[in-house]
Amino acid sequence: MTDDQSKGDRTRTQIITAAHDLFVAHGYAATSMRRIATEAGIALGGIYNHFSGKEDIFREVVLTYHPYHKILPALANTPHDNIEQLLRHAAGLIDETLSQRPDVFNLMFTEMVEFRSAHVPELMERVFPHVIQILQRFTEAGSSLRPIPLPMLMRTFMGTLLGYFVTKNVLGSQMPAEFQENALEYFLDAYLHGIIQPETPV
Repeated sequence: MTDDQSKGDRTRTQIITAAHDLFVAHGYAATSMRRIATEAGIALGGIYNHFSGKEDIFREVVLTYHPYHKILPALANTPHDNIEQLLRHAAGLIDETLSQRPDVFNLMFTEMVEFRSAHVPELMERVFPHVIQILQRFTEAGSSLRPIPLPMLMRTFMGTLLGYFVTKNVLGSQMPAEFQENALEYFLDAYLHGIIQPETPV
């Protein structure tokens, strides 16, 4: 790698970091390109050597700061005896990570509202193969998993966790105690085992 390339990579990283902090603190609409340049310590024109505009920067912020970079390697490198153990571990890891990273919820909310999830397909292209590879281990091992296509297993699990996080973040501490106690455990139990009590054979 040449010195010019190294300097260019460093400048690009400075722009992404500055934009991330500004988007989270002030929102997408209130963050100008000039403000990003100032925060990054470069001239305004210098940004356009790396990005075509503010949306291009936001896209890179989402892809760079999404927690899959931490979560997927942790899941892939931790042994699990069965798929229920894997999904419970995944949910706990995601909950722990997002509790430490409130910026992620802000960024993804902006992605959904401002861009109608326009950048999600690219994010899914990066995440999907790794998740399927992890899940594939259990179907190949003949686990007790029902015959649900792996993409739908992934989608329903994500939907369950999204419901958990939305209610957790939107309602927050204003929720009654009954809504908060062991909430993630109940979400997971309902996802994994349903809500209907099996009938006892007569």
